[in-house]
Amino acid sequence: MSRKKEMTLLAAGILMGAALVPTAQAAVRQLTAIPSTQRFYVDGAPVPLEAYAINGSNYVKLRDVGEAVGFEVSYDGSTNSVYIGERPVIQTSDTVTIPADGSRYIPQAGDRIRCDDGYVYEIKDVRRYDNNVFAAGPVGPLPTPTCDWSAFPQKALPRVDIQHFADQYGDDLFVRNLYETRRMEYTIYNALGKEPGAWRDGRPLATVQLTIRAEDEAYTHSFWPWRDSELEKLVHSRPNSRYYVEAWDYYHNGIFQYTHYCVVSE
Repeated sequence: MSRKKEMTLLAAGILMGAALVPTAQAAVRQLTAIPSTQRFYVDGAPVPLEAYAINGSNYVKLRDVGEAVGFEVSYDGSTNSVYIGERPVIQTSDTVTIPADGSRYIPQAGDRIRCDDGYVYEIKDVRRYDNNVFAAGPVGPLPTPTCDWSAFPQKALPRVDIQHFADQYGDDLFVRNLYETRRMEYTIYNALGKEPGAWRDGRPLATVQLTIRAEDEAYTHSFWPWRDSELEKLVHSRPNSRYYVEAWDYYHNGIFQYTHYCVVSE
């Protein structure tokens, strides 16, 4: 048995033992935990672990042990489960396909979405979307041209990213919304059409990209719900910029929260 596996089982045994034996639970409630003064080593190298001594034994967080020896510990809030090592992939065929052509996806309670990590995320509540509180719902169709859009380079849509994150605070899903990304792009086009200084010889000086670069994420301006005025004000203040835009649908514990609009100008 490998050292990592031994330490995984040892740490899991420490935590599960107190949870599974009622008499142990009663005993633990009467014990006092004090910071441990002992040193910890992994393969001969010292590691800083926060540990507490209880009744002569050391207690440490399983996640901290995982970081020290190289195995992953993750939490799935939707099922109240802790995974040690690789998460199992839930096999299912009844998943929805998020449109990659920029057409609109309207979430429904019960939809199951396969994430980029293989996990299948179930949508449980879309009342915020249906009630048009924080969603893109009330804005309706995409903008129509009020200037010459053919003057702008045609941009290919990015891939549909479906990102899943889970920890002790819950289970989160971020779905790149290509339909709303297009809304941001077209709104900027129309706003540029109102800025004479943004054009030269009939060509726009500004450009629009449909993804935000990793190095620019710290400078992102984000807003929700949808307000075209957010982009119009930005264009008015910086009409000759490069604009990077993204829109993401955000879910927490299966509940739709809002559509998140992100923009960077430089």
